[in-house]
Amino acid sequence: MILMLTANWIATNHRIQPIGLDIGHSSLKMVQLVIREGKLKVQAARKTGLDAGATRSEPEREKAIVAAIRRLLAEGQFRGQNVISALPVDKVRITSVRLPETEIDQADKILRREAAERFDLDPAHGAVDYLLAGSVRQGDDVKNEYILFAVDHATVEAHIRLLEDAGLAPAAIDAPPCALFRTFERTLRRQEDRERTVIFIDVGYRHTTVVFGRAGEICFVKQIGVGMGQFNVEVASALGIAGPEAESFRLRLQRDEAIDPAMRRQMVDALNLVSEQLAGEISLCLRYYTVTFRGKRVERAIIAGGGAHEPVLRDVLRRHLSMEVEVAAPLRGLDLPVDRMGREGPQGFADLALAVGLSLKGWDASVPEEETGVAPEPVPEGACP
Repeated sequence: MILMLTANWIATNHRIQPIGLDIGHSSLKMVQLVIREGKLKVQAARKTGLDAGATRSEPEREKAIVAAIRRLLAEGQFRGQNVISALPVDKVRITSVRLPETEIDQADKILRREAAERFDLDPAHGAVDYLLAGSVRQGDDVKNEYILFAVDHATVEAHIRLLEDAGLAPAAIDAPPCALFRTFERTLRRQEDRERTVIFIDVGYRHTTVVFGRAGEICFVKQIGVGMGQFNVEVASALGIAGPEAESFRLRLQRDEAIDPAMRRQMVDALNLVSEQLAGEISLCLRYYTVTFRGKRVERAIIAGGGAHEPVLRDVLRRHLSMEVEVAAPLRGLDLPVDRMGREGPQGFADLALAVGLSLKGWDASVPEEETGVAPEPVPEGACP
C-alpha cells in the first residue's frame, strides 16, 4: 500500500518475515513472524507504553519512540532490521469515490486527480493509492466504488527517517486499514467465513479504524476520531481526577476489581457516554454499507486494539449493531513461544492486530510455506495483499 518502497529485502533462516512495527499514540508494538517447518510462527513480539501527554513536543516524542524501538530490539529475539510500518492513522486521508464502469481504463488518472482536489494534495508531493471495493447500482447505472488513500511525501519521508534513526531498514510502508484486514483475513480460513461480510474494528488511543471485509477483499473503510483517550478523559471528568489515574481506574473496572459502588456507577455512565458516541458512528458505517452493497449481509464484528477488552463498549456495540462482537485473536493458529512474547506472556494479544498484519505483508497463504526458503518481495503499489 501507499508508496511501496522498492528495497529488495531477502531473508533466509526459514523465511523470516520483516518486523511489523505499530507506532501508536500511547504504545508501541513489534511483531515478527517466521515460517519454520512449514508453519507460520511467532519469532518475537514485544510492546511498550509511550507517554501520551500533550505537553511533549514532537522532537521529544520521536526521540522516545526511537529509544523504545531500540530497547525492544535489544530485549526481544527479533532477526534482522527489515521492517514494515504503518503511517499514523491521522496522516492517511481516506475517502470513497464512484466511477462509471465505462471509465475503468481511466480510473487511475481520475482517482489521482480526485485525491488532489479533495485533499488539496500536490500530485508532485503526495502519494496516492486505491482499492476497488465493488460494484454498486446508482439509479439506472452501475458504478465501481473505490477506496482512495492519500498522504503527502513529507509525512512518508519523516516516518522513514524515524525508522532509520532507530536502526531499522524500511521494506515497505503500509496503510493501517490494509494491515488490519490482512490479520483478520488470515484467521477466516473456512469458505463460509470468507463469503460473509465481517466488520473489523480497531480501537486505538485517539482513533478507531473500521474495515468491512468480504471474500478476501476490503469493501469499506472509515477512520473515526474517537479512541480510548476519550474514554479516559470522560472518566477523569466524572471522577474529578487526572487522566493517568482515570485510566488506572478504568483498567481496574475491566478486571472487575473492588471499586466503591458510587464510583463504579459514575465510571460506567462515563464509559457508556463515549461508547454510545463511537457505536453510533460505526452503526452509520453499517447503514452505508448495507445500502450501498445490497444483499451483502453483515454477520459479525471483531474488535481489536486497546478497546477490545472494554466490556461496556462491547455491550453497546452489540446493541447498536445487532450482532455478536468478538474480541480479536490475531495470533490464533500460530505457534507462540512463551519466552519470545515479552513479560505479558500469552495474554493481551488483541492490540497486536496491526503489528501482526504488517509482518504478514507479502505472505501468500495460498502457497505452501515449505515450498520457499526466502521472504517475499514487497508487492507493487496499488495492491493490498
